[in-house]
Amino acid sequence: MDATLDRIRLLVLDVDGVMTDGRIILDSRGGETKAFDVRDGHGLKLLQRAGFLVGIITGRMSPVVDLRARELGIDLIYQGARDKLAPYREMRDRLGLKDEQVAYAGDDLVDLPLLRTVGWSITVPEAPDEVKAEVDYITRHAGGRGAVREICDLILKTTGKWEQVTSRYFAG
Repeated sequence: MDATLDRIRLLVLDVDGVMTDGRIILDSRGGETKAFDVRDGHGLKLLQRAGFLVGIITGRMSPVVDLRARELGIDLIYQGARDKLAPYREMRDRLGLKDEQVAYAGDDLVDLPLLRTVGWSITVPEAPDEVKAEVDYITRHAGGRGAVREICDLILKTTGKWEQVTSRYFAG
C-alpha cells in the first residue's frame, strides 16, 4: 500500500454514505439536511495543506453539498452524476493526472466502475459486501463519522507529510 499511496495526488469522495452517514433528511418544504463530521473537514484541509487535491463526485444534487464544498475550499465538484466515470475522467484529464494518481472513496454499487478505475479504492464498513470485496481499503470509521479523516490521516502519514502539516499543533 505504501507505494500506491506515494503516487496519490487527488482524493475524490462520494458524499452520501462517505462524507455523511448516508441519511437524507427532508423537511416539509423540500429542504435537505446532511450532517458532516467536523474532523473529516479538518482532515481534508490538512490534506490540501500538504499539496493534495480534493474532489467530489455525487449522484444527487444538493445545495448543502455546494455549501460544504465551498467551506472546505473544494472546487472540483460534480453533482447529479449517475455515471461517475464521465465526470471523473473530465476531472482527471483537466488536472493532467493518471488513474494511479487518484484515490476514490465510494460506498455503493454505483461507485464500482470508478472504484475499479482509480489507483487506490476505498469504502466504508456499511458498504455492501460486493463493494467491500473489490476495494483496496475499508475504513474502520463509518461514513460521516470519521471515515474521511481516517483516509486523510492515512495518506498523510504513509506519504510522510503528517509532521509537515501538523507540527504547529504539537509545538510547545
